[in-house]
Amino acid sequence: LGLDLDPHAPDLDALVPGLAARASVCDPRDVGAPIASGSFRHDGMVIIPCSGGTLGRMASGASEDLIARAADVCLKERRKLILVPRETPLHLLQLRNMVSLTAAGALILPASPSFYTRPVDLTALVDTIVGRVLDHLGVVNALPRWS
Repeated sequence: LGLDLDPHAPDLDALVPGLAARASVCDPRDVGAPIASGSFRHDGMVIIPCSGGTLGRMASGASEDLIARAADVCLKERRKLILVPRETPLHLLQLRNMVSLTAAGALILPASPSFYTRPVDLTALVDTIVGRVLDHLGVVNALPRWS
C-alpha cells in the first residue's frame, strides 16, 4: 500500500493494524518520489480532502506536484484512485472534472457521512467516510458499519 501522507497524520496502526509498516510518507514537492513512477507497486491512492484545484489539474492531466503526478500514474496504470472532494456546493466545471476523472478510472467518494449509524460525535461521522475509503481499497478495518 503506497500512500502520500501528511507527516502529522494520525497513528496508522491505530486505524488499521500493520498499516504503518506498509505506508510511505512523501514530500508533495518531490515529483521524483517512487510513487510518481508506474513501476512503483501499490494498491491504490486516496486524496482526502481533494480540492477543486487538484481535481481540475488531474482532469486536465497537469501533473505539477507529486499528488497530481501520482494520481496520473494511478490512472495510466489502472490502479485504484479514490478522490474525496472537499468543496460544497459544486459548480459545473468541478462536476465536469469529476465526470472526466470517473471516466478515466477514478472513484469520486464525497465526504457524506452516514447518519443511520446514529453517530454520537464528530469522530464517528468521520469514521464512516474513512471506513468507506478503506473498504474500497480492500483494507480490512474495524470501523463501524451499517448492519
